[in-house]
Amino acid sequence: MDKALLIIMAKWHGFGRCKTRLSNDIGKSNSAKVQSVMTKHTISVAKSLQKNNLIDVSIAISGLGRKNCRRWSRELGIKKFNLQGKGCLGEKMKRQIIINQKFCTQNKIKNIIFIGTDLPDLCHQDLLKTLRELQQNDLILGPSNDGGYWLIGLSEKIISTNLYSPFINIEWGTKKVLQNTIDNFAYSKFKYKFLDKKIDIDTIIDIENRK
Repeated sequence: MDKALLIIMAKWHGFGRCKTRLSNDIGKSNSAKVQSVMTKHTISVAKSLQKNNLIDVSIAISGLGRKNCRRWSRELGIKKFNLQGKGCLGEKMKRQIIINQKFCTQNKIKNIIFIGTDLPDLCHQDLLKTLRELQQNDLILGPSNDGGYWLIGLSEKIISTNLYSPFINIEWGTKKVLQNTIDNFAYSKFKYKFLDKKIDIDTIIDIENRK
């Protein structure tokens, strides 16, 4: 399988600075703990594949300055990090691709995968399946319960020729994100594949629905 760069979009779990909807139900302290636990779980899953040299891992961080980002990434055991920067989610992801282009070229990495840190049931098989599907497809999407996606995998073909396609005309933060993304490729020759649907943990209802 072609090696991929896994970019983890992570937010610092500061008190009152993350999981605002969840904090309305369980409190700011508890929601920060949930965010921290899910982030560490995501990192752990990613490391299991990195050890086998199937992926390289980069963490894209929001909510901290560069100095503290460096400290946090070291605590998590991830050497490569970048700040997410300003803008909508699409702008942030596109920025990460551009920032990492040189690294990918130097390390002969063709594909890029994005995941968030809201999936307590993420496992290494999810990432392995994404890697396998990227051998035959250009776009991999993991649908989430809120109309968005918990993972997006991009082939070298998209990255090099249609970098803007996955991120334009998207109503970010709505239930239309997944459909908008699919619509962007409706008339193209790119092949896409869906993974299993998962529940992003954003509210107390999301937690209850996992039981």
